[in-house]
Amino acid sequence: MNLILLRVPPVSLLILGMGTGLRLYSAPFCAAQDGDILRCRQRVPVVREQFEVGECIVKCWAKVAVLLLSVAALNGGAQSATENQSRSQDTQVRGFWVDPSTGLMWAGKDNGVNINWKNAVKYCRDLRLAGYSDWRLATLSEMEGIYDENAHSSGQDGHQGTYTPSIYHVKGNLFLTGTQWSSTRRMDDRGKPSGFAWRFSFADGQPFGGDEEWFTTNKRAHCVRGPQK
Repeated sequence: MNLILLRVPPVSLLILGMGTGLRLYSAPFCAAQDGDILRCRQRVPVVREQFEVGECIVKCWAKVAVLLLSVAALNGGAQSATENQSRSQDTQVRGFWVDPSTGLMWAGKDNGVNINWKNAVKYCRDLRLAGYSDWRLATLSEMEGIYDENAHSSGQDGHQGTYTPSIYHVKGNLFLTGTQWSSTRRMDDRGKPSGFAWRFSFADGQPFGGDEEWFTTNKRAHCVRGPQK
């Protein structure tokens, strides 16, 4: 037996579920245990109109509960988006981000324009940021270490003057505008530089080692400082 006590002024409804049927009573105070009513001060059949009022109120409260849960979910999503935006703004205001897992300090953004590998190395070597002058072009493994497929950092893609908004899967909400040259060069079979260098894409998490060092299209320099990993 299922028991529901619904207080609907001016009467409380005791709804007893018996199999597929219902028995309805008005009940200032009722209790049930093991299928038997232990105490019921008043047992008066409830007219259909009273039951319909109670049923309507139950349905209304159910709709209100669903609405409140929907609002809570929307607020949670909005709060998460606001927090992500705030973290992104903090990184850009400071101009850098420190990876708590490695202690490496990353520039808040890349150089923003097409650049070949040699000039990318020079750009980072000449960078003066946050009071430091020991910046360098990141290695391939260091870039792979800050890739996170669950991260969604706003950035841009394309060429200067024709940029379009883009999303990169990079930690720290760093602002990127293309694929990133790494300081890691490809070596030939004699262990000497082959004229090719590795780059990394934070759009899909893929490294690529087939670019000659003089290539510039959509290549960027992203700088880091700290012990090389």
